[in-house]
Amino acid sequence: MKINFKIREKIKNLSLLFICLLFFLFQINSPILNALPMDNDRSGLITEELRLKIPSKFKKIWLQAEKEVWEPWLSIQDGFLGRQIFWDKEKEEALILVNWENKNLWKSISMNEVNEIQEKFEEKVKTSLNININPFELIYEGELVKQG
Repeated sequence: MKINFKIREKIKNLSLLFICLLFFLFQINSPILNALPMDNDRSGLITEELRLKIPSKFKKIWLQAEKEVWEPWLSIQDGFLGRQIFWDKEKEEALILVNWENKNLWKSISMNEVNEIQEKFEEKVKTSLNININPFELIYEGELVKQG
């Protein structure tokens, strides 16, 4: 009778341990499983994120070039929904958020066309400042996907 009780107790403890282990494993993998579909979703709203180094002394010229070169070009692109521009005085950094209807429309724009507009932008800046190099360094580019 004592042996039978001990065996039952061992089975009960092992079962509890097994259930806890399964629960723990599913908790670890849950965020990964939830994140997987996001990489393949190319049909929802997406925001292009750009961070640039913009020295204070060139801020006005930068904003003018953005308005004259990038805004007109963006406004005729399929899927373009608008953009927001922020500037951090302390860091001398700009954050540009460009909203697109979906990733497919955004990525369907050829890199040659983007590079051509970037060259026009840089030429405008260099001419306005009477310098030979673009003073605005791209720090980061990425994308944000709307959740929920």
